[in-house]
Amino acid sequence: MAEQLRIVSERVDDVPLLIAHMVRMGLPEHLDACFPAHGNWQGLSPGWVVTCWLAYILSEGDHRLSHAQAWAEGRLETLGICTGQDVRSLDFSDDRLALLLRMMSDDERWMAFEERLNRHLLRVYTLPSARVRIDTTTGSGYWRVTEDGLFMFGHSKDHRPDLPQVKVVLSTLDPLGLPVATEVVPGNRADDPLYTPAIERVRQGLNKRGVLYIGDAKMGAKGTRGFIQAGGDYYLCPLSATQLPEEERRGYLEPVWRGEQALVEVYRETGDGERKQIAYGYERQVEMAVEVEGEQVAWTERRLVVRSLRQVEAAETRLRKRIEEAKTAVEALNERKRGKKRYDEVVDLREAAQALVKKHGVEGLLRLEFEERVRRRQVRRYRDRPARVVEERECRVSVTIDEEAVEEALQQKGWRVYATNAPAEQLPLPQAILAYRDQYIIERGYGRLKGRPLSLTPMYLERDDHATGLIRLLSIGLRVLTLLEFVVRRRLAQEGTRLTGLYAGNPKRATARPTAERLLEAFKGLTLTLIREPHRHLRHLTPLSDLQQQILSLLDLAPDTYTRLCANSLKPP
Repeated sequence: MAEQLRIVSERVDDVPLLIAHMVRMGLPEHLDACFPAHGNWQGLSPGWVVTCWLAYILSEGDHRLSHAQAWAEGRLETLGICTGQDVRSLDFSDDRLALLLRMMSDDERWMAFEERLNRHLLRVYTLPSARVRIDTTTGSGYWRVTEDGLFMFGHSKDHRPDLPQVKVVLSTLDPLGLPVATEVVPGNRADDPLYTPAIERVRQGLNKRGVLYIGDAKMGAKGTRGFIQAGGDYYLCPLSATQLPEEERRGYLEPVWRGEQALVEVYRETGDGERKQIAYGYERQVEMAVEVEGEQVAWTERRLVVRSLRQVEAAETRLRKRIEEAKTAVEALNERKRGKKRYDEVVDLREAAQALVKKHGVEGLLRLEFEERVRRRQVRRYRDRPARVVEERECRVSVTIDEEAVEEALQQKGWRVYATNAPAEQLPLPQAILAYRDQYIIERGYGRLKGRPLSLTPMYLERDDHATGLIRLLSIGLRVLTLLEFVVRRRLAQEGTRLTGLYAGNPKRATARPTAERLLEAFKGLTLTLIREPHRHLRHLTPLSDLQQQILSLLDLAPDTYTRLCANSLKPP
């Protein structure tokens, strides 16, 4: 009997929660509808394989194809109960996962999947869809560059211009950061032309007009703004020097400097509930006209001329530091010591001083005064040479800071001009600035996509279709994390409560805005133990803590999400 007794342990962790959450999102259903299996497919359907694979990626922070099968092998009982399917480890072989990536690289099927998923999520979770934020990022790696391939050299946002890269365009719902459209393009593509197709994709996915699109200066191309206007939507973006020349920009600021323009103050609430001024500015209107798809489009654009107080403070700190460094460097030219060059001609000294001023970027902010004088020096008698008086020419420079010029330079710092076609009553200046300031939302999504837990880089794939499929797969994972976090935060806000116990070393610390990563971390260490005897099978699951039960409740997941793993001991077949 002792020889027939078998005890097997499986790490459960956050896998049941993730699978239940993805089932509620409708992932298996919509994936199977858009990526059907071919006639020779056996085992789990593509939708269920992708769902379990995402559970592995999100739980382990590892997207490598070769590691998924071993992970599934150690959790077959857990995966089978959570999915209600017969699960084999071969369902997660690297060959099968590579086939799934090739299927997901199909543009037509991927677009159909995103549309189906978006409509389902908007309906089930009642998500706000009035604002969409668009931005691009790059992923670098040690790939082989091929003609017309996906991996190309280009402007690197990872600060690795020496490595080929792939570019990702992400369109996300504001303020969730939930992706609604994902584009994968070669790494050498410019950003400006990518916004129009991305907006078209969002329009198809949301089937809605009157959406406010928020982007950086690359979205500010006149053609892109006209395309948004022609489609009945709104835009908000800063204007670069290309779209707004310096002369025109100065014309916007001169009424402010003369004290003739009334300014609107912009405030933001701090974490303590206090209102803090962050900017001030005013707006003016400009008549616009551009040809879009052969038709002339005309509209009135609002230009928001805004000065950021934080940028002014930072700019003044940097400028003052450069001025002091330049002043110190120029004054050091007067030092007379061994090994240091001496300047006997004013021309040479002036050239050296001006070079230092230019090097520190403070031209016109320092007053330089040069003095040339003759100095007599007594030389003592030495051997057969008599004592004598030697005349030496000496040049010196004195440096003073031109405070008036500094103030004039600082007067131009911190200003930025934003453009929008949204009506003032719908998007007043303060709200527009606050909306743009939430750019960190999409940056946070890119941080998750490129770092843990999705870990896009480094990417251990070389084929273009595999890389495209993987990026799209990870964008689904980003949706999973974003929605999980959103649901918990919304419930906490509705109930006016906070979660405690999420922070190691500080169990009493409470938060109303927990991250998805901390919520999933709370389930680490749960284990399912299987005791198999000749006449019965017993299961035991690590009891759920109060925190874990509370998280399940906040996610509207049934209590049996975990308890069913150990329900009813079964007789062996």
